Amino acid sequence: MDKYDFLIVGGGIFGIYAALYLKRHGQRVLLVEKQKELLKKASIVNQARLHSGYHYPRSVATARMSDDNKARFTREHERFINFEFEKYYAIDRFGSFTDHAQFERFCNFIDIRCEPVREHPYFNFHRLEALYATTEYTFDPVLIAEYYRQQLLDAAPQVEARLFTKVEQAEALPGRWRVELTDMETQEREQVEATQVINATYAGSNAINRLFGVRDIDLMHEIAEMAFVSSPQVQNIGLTVMDGPFGSIMPYGLSGLLSLSSVAYTHHKVSYDNLPTFDCQQVNTACKPDFVDICNFCPAKPRSNYKKMLGQIRHYFTDQVEFQYFTSMFTVKSKLKANFIDDGRPTEISLLREDPGFYCIFAGKINSIYEIEKVVTF
Repeated sequence: MDKYDFLIVGGGIFGIYAALYLKRHGQRVLLVEKQKELLKKASIVNQARLHSGYHYPRSVATARMSDDNKARFTREHERFINFEFEKYYAIDRFGSFTDHAQFERFCNFIDIRCEPVREHPYFNFHRLEALYATTEYTFDPVLIAEYYRQQLLDAAPQVEARLFTKVEQAEALPGRWRVELTDMETQEREQVEATQVINATYAGSNAINRLFGVRDIDLMHEIAEMAFVSSPQVQNIGLTVMDGPFGSIMPYGLSGLLSLSSVAYTHHKVSYDNLPTFDCQQVNTACKPDFVDICNFCPAKPRSNYKKMLGQIRHYFTDQVEFQYFTSMFTVKSKLKANFIDDGRPTEISLLREDPGFYCIFAGKINSIYEIEKVVTF
């Protein structure tokens, strides 16, 4: 029976970074991922925003955590980051939860750049109460995914990755876990042992928690769409309209495309169950609440809302700005129920069992990958 210091369940950016961190400290690690490829879900289906805190005027804790980790992430991933664009935040004249004075106080309080802009050839000031020049970058999710795949290969044999592999059951023994795995291609089963376990499955967190006999974390889930467009006029401009049912458009890393999201139209379906439960799973039976499939390839994925997203974002630009739709990607996004009101997205890394050790990582912001270093012990 193969024995490891750590078993990590989940091959997204948080699971892979945790494996590499543990490897640097002499730990032998097995990383298990149920999909055939790594980093194919929420790790790439996002707006690629390297958060600096602006996005959370109602959650100072999230804003500060975002900004605290930004410098290190930027330094260590510099070649994958787009620094060369103008980034603006704006307040809509109608329906915002935050007015211009509140937003300025918030930015001053956490000490981030916020410079009022009175005129600009591409923005529609009839719809904008206020516009601010800010400092915020985007990372390239595709290039970062390729980088971390290679890092994982280079970490062998101290870090072993098994793809298309399912955790079937787990048993707590004195000082270690005994875990049964299934190779989903051959259906062969085997048992492994690990001194500690890290659950880094994001939307699948509670399904894995239950297999290991630890408590749920209180989650809600959404099937989300990220649209990708191009524009010759604003190719190097990003705009996020705060704070309410508005939208955001910004360069998608170094791809030349713009990612487009909308509070009103990005989220197609919502599940308030601790497991992601959606009616489309009745059509695609391979996708289950305890074993969520990749939405991009799903025959039951929602019809795109890109036309509504484009219609919304056009309100904030002048008529001379043109947009061309390219494609959309879909994934399940999850967040803590406790942050439904303030829209905070804190990173939560919990030690849910001490002997044997079991950690659950729940985070949605890429520059929080380092938080594992503050919590895990070996």
